[in-house]
Amino acid sequence: MSRLNLDDFSDLIERPDSGLRQRAEDRRARLAVPPGALGRLDEVGEWLSLAQGRVPVKPIDQPRVVLFAGDHAVAGLGVSGRAAGSAHRLVRAVLEGASPVAVVARQAGVQVRVVDAGLDCDPELLPDDVVRHRVRRGSGRIDVEDALTLDETERAVRLGMAIADEEADSGTDLVVLGDLSVGGTTAASTLIAALCGTDASVVTGRGGAGIDDLAWMRKCAAIRDSLRRARPVLGDQLELLSAVGGAELAAMTGFLLQSATRRMPVILDGVVSAACALVGQRAAYRAPDWWLAGQLSGEPAQAKALDRMALTPLLDHGVTAGEGTGALLALPLVRAAAVLAAELPEKAAEAAEAAEQGESASVGDLGD
Repeated sequence: MSRLNLDDFSDLIERPDSGLRQRAEDRRARLAVPPGALGRLDEVGEWLSLAQGRVPVKPIDQPRVVLFAGDHAVAGLGVSGRAAGSAHRLVRAVLEGASPVAVVARQAGVQVRVVDAGLDCDPELLPDDVVRHRVRRGSGRIDVEDALTLDETERAVRLGMAIADEEADSGTDLVVLGDLSVGGTTAASTLIAALCGTDASVVTGRGGAGIDDLAWMRKCAAIRDSLRRARPVLGDQLELLSAVGGAELAAMTGFLLQSATRRMPVILDGVVSAACALVGQRAAYRAPDWWLAGQLSGEPAQAKALDRMALTPLLDHGVTAGEGTGALLALPLVRAAAVLAAELPEKAAEAAEAAEQGESASVGDLGD
């Protein structure tokens, strides 16, 4: 198998049709509700039209939450609010319906899929359909060693691509993308700092579980040391993910790029999905057209990445739980935007005029 080149996605991912954009805007101008009255829902409805390739947009009938799971050895430095190697507990809580994302998904009637890309636990602790895709057991300590080998990185990216194909082929029409990781925000912040050319202190946040000031300083130091290892390989996205990414980050990057290729829209959650999206944008600049930022999580690195991709979060509600929870809370708004764009009536005067013109044309045909 030849080595994967992420730059190839630049030719595979198309920009949404500009003619379709104009049709969506024209239809919105004809609706009875004045332009601007629905705020950002108009924008989201247009985004869905472009992703679906149709006007009017159709409702979101089969959304799916997809969560990639992994552990990071860098968590052993005390940079996370959770113990190193404990991401399997997050997975178990989702599977048992006891986590925030599971509760919200159950209420919304949305299925949740968990993919183990690099958990550091015995496979017997989790169901086979979760662990069967695992690339390796835990990712390396990125401040002193590579997260993955190049071969493992390629396998992880191809894993994400395969999951995207499975979802698209099964009829999934929108994905809420998130992660279940311990130490993942450290790797994600390193990727974002490297790609944005900024300092560690600018991107270091406190993670989903929250950390105190001493842990924040340890995290900042770990990101600073990891950045030294990231900068020499900035020219190659695969090598960058290998050096300072991780199994679930590489898989999410592959998932995002293949989803854009398959024209399957994705709602991004927090800093980890934002970091993967930024790597994806570096490979294929059109790719962010197929993604929506679901929420602002409060992580400074996420805000920096979204700004670089010109993605404005739909919500800013202070949810730091991770696991796709914040992005899933944006799903009802996205579904509402689709239904409004599809079902709101057009202005009565214009509708009557159009009907009149149709009748005149019919009479003219009869006269001929």
